[in-house]
Amino acid sequence: QSTWGRKRENASKETQKADGMAKEEESYYGKHGTPHKYDPTFKGPIYDRSCTDIICCILLLVAIGGYVAVGIVAWTQGDPRKVIYPTDSRGQFCGQKGTSNEQKPYLFYFNIMKCASPLVLLEFQCPTTQICVSKCPDRYITFLQASSIDHTATQELKYYQQFCVPEFTDLKKSAPEVLKDGECPAMLTPSKPLARRCLPAINIKKGVIMVGNATTFDDGSGSGKKRNVTELLEGAKKANVLLETRQVAMKIFEDYTVSWYWIIIGLVISMVVSLVFIVLLRFLAGIMIWVMIVLVILVLGYGIFHCYMEYAHLKGQAGSDVSLMELGFQTDFRVYLHLKQTWLAFMIILCI
Repeated sequence: QSTWGRKRENASKETQKADGMAKEEESYYGKHGTPHKYDPTFKGPIYDRSCTDIICCILLLVAIGGYVAVGIVAWTQGDPRKVIYPTDSRGQFCGQKGTSNEQKPYLFYFNIMKCASPLVLLEFQCPTTQICVSKCPDRYITFLQASSIDHTATQELKYYQQFCVPEFTDLKKSAPEVLKDGECPAMLTPSKPLARRCLPAINIKKGVIMVGNATTFDDGSGSGKKRNVTELLEGAKKANVLLETRQVAMKIFEDYTVSWYWIIIGLVISMVVSLVFIVLLRFLAGIMIWVMIVLVILVLGYGIFHCYMEYAHLKGQAGSDVSLMELGFQTDFRVYLHLKQTWLAFMIILCI
């Protein structure tokens, strides 16, 4: 009996010892238990595995290859002069030194209204004759008026001749033949140079769109019918949209080349501020979140108030009622700050 008791006592001690080791091992490895031991015959949970998202990977490689191809073509076939100088219908550069157009830095459109055609967005050019000129026209005049028989005909025709193709030298040629051959434009309108291109000199007076202090013009067709200057505006918008987009892109690129180191400094500062903000969230999460909420509400409130004050200030001012669609795309973004619609849009966005 004593022997049986000693066996039971030893068995109990061994059980307690095993339980203690198990608890110790569990506390060492955590609640998930002991890890599996290395098994050289283990081949993974799935034997027949394959790559995923192969199609997306192929599309990504194709896109990267396309970027490389475009870059190579632009580098080898591109002409940087096309960024600096406008070109006429014959591909000649306006204002380029050492050429016949050296003294003609501006590009003139025979019929700016044709630039309102959808072909502008498809072909990236206006479907009208374009020539290089020394200056932009400064008056309303048609070729029929310039070639009419009166005491100013010779002077007006010589003025008109500088806006015709260089081959036009026969001033005695009849007006219908000249216009049929496309040697001269049917009309001239007051224009101003914009990025070396002659575009209608558009003015806004008391909310009325005018070109050269006039709201109508003669299109030179001989019918005597007056047309609204808004037709000139539509043509100028389409002719200007691609030009303005390219100008903005060039300005952005120039800014990058000049201020690249400031951009890097700004990125480093933003990285440091972000890390500090993350560290503060670790210890002051509640306070930081409430401070951010209050600051956002205050900033939005001030923004709404400022937009309303600017909107109220522009009420009744000449030209402030022009819509963003009528104004079109402008490289000088400060122009939009003089429109009521701009501040109204800002105020609505902040309220939302």
